[in-house]
Amino acid sequence: MRVGILTREWPPDIYGGAGVHVTHLARELAQLASVDVHCFGTQRAGATAHGGWEALADANPALRVLGTDLAMTAGVAGCDVVHSHTWYTNLAGHLAKLLYGVPHVATSHSLEPLRPWKAEQLGGGYALSCWAERTALEAADAVIAVSVGMRADVLTTYPAVDPGRVHVIPNGVDTAEFCPDPHTDALERHGIRSPYVLHVGRITRQKGLPHLLAAARMVDPTAQIVLCASSPDTAAFGSEVAAGIRALQEERGGIVWLRDPVPHPELVQLYTHASMFVCPSVYEPQGIVNLEAMACETAVVASAVGGIPEVVDDGSTGLLVRYDAGDTTRFDAGLAQSMNTLLADPARAKAMGRAGRVRAVEQFGWARIAMRTVDLYRDLLG
Repeated sequence: MRVGILTREWPPDIYGGAGVHVTHLARELAQLASVDVHCFGTQRAGATAHGGWEALADANPALRVLGTDLAMTAGVAGCDVVHSHTWYTNLAGHLAKLLYGVPHVATSHSLEPLRPWKAEQLGGGYALSCWAERTALEAADAVIAVSVGMRADVLTTYPAVDPGRVHVIPNGVDTAEFCPDPHTDALERHGIRSPYVLHVGRITRQKGLPHLLAAARMVDPTAQIVLCASSPDTAAFGSEVAAGIRALQEERGGIVWLRDPVPHPELVQLYTHASMFVCPSVYEPQGIVNLEAMACETAVVASAVGGIPEVVDDGSTGLLVRYDAGDTTRFDAGLAQSMNTLLADPARAKAMGRAGRVRAVEQFGWARIAMRTVDLYRDLLG
């Protein structure tokens, strides 16, 4: 069986959870089938890269994506099944299904209609991204949702999709790469000391960073707030967040902002020694960062949205906070209260961290996820 994996991201150009997912899934799938990875950008090891048309260099970003999808479609000739990830490659998967008569599997890492802030980034291209996603998902032979909550979102957002074609296969975590690291040289290099609260995420409205900044004003001032926040969706939102962080730094000490993506070894150290990891997302199909923190034996404080409650066991591996878009002040206060609860009880936080590691190892290993994915391919191929 020859599988064509279609992705925007591929190492070293990884900026989000979908890229992490594809990287690990492709590695494990290669133990079970022949895998051809097709990605965006310049040529690099392990994948065939596709650049955009020069004629579209100045076009809307979404239009440039669709141009790259056409090249990807040509590239997967000869594959027995194609598997697309995110709207960036969904159309390529759909066109390959039509052109070559092969099954198309689409993994939904998020849904465009549930991310209206993308209009800030894409302008009129947001209508194109929504169209590409809807067209592909409604025609796909199988849709993989990364959580039960995500499956419900798919069926609600796209009622034309047959529920029998939507399968739940979660994101995973490499518990060998993400495991407790006793070293602290990265902390010392960045001026980080315990106790500290950690956040890791892209600067996008989806990740809810402004809520964490608001909550930080109510958090025990003896704790540092460490923000690994980079890659803003837009310059405007990046400036908004930067202004918010500067204002917070003027009100309280201990705000450490790491503006560039943190190398993996440093990130593991930051996860390991944090009093807790905080995920204030307002939309999150699952959230790989929570799994990474849990694998490093760190308690999690997170919003109870999307698939997060399927990862973070409230009261056991962390604390969940209800998010209400109509009452964000209450959400901010709830985040602060949960952070203060664990800061005041380090023993409880450590126990949650240990339970989180066990949960990550037992339920979210990539080998298990790859096997379930291959089984789905085989079912489609007959």
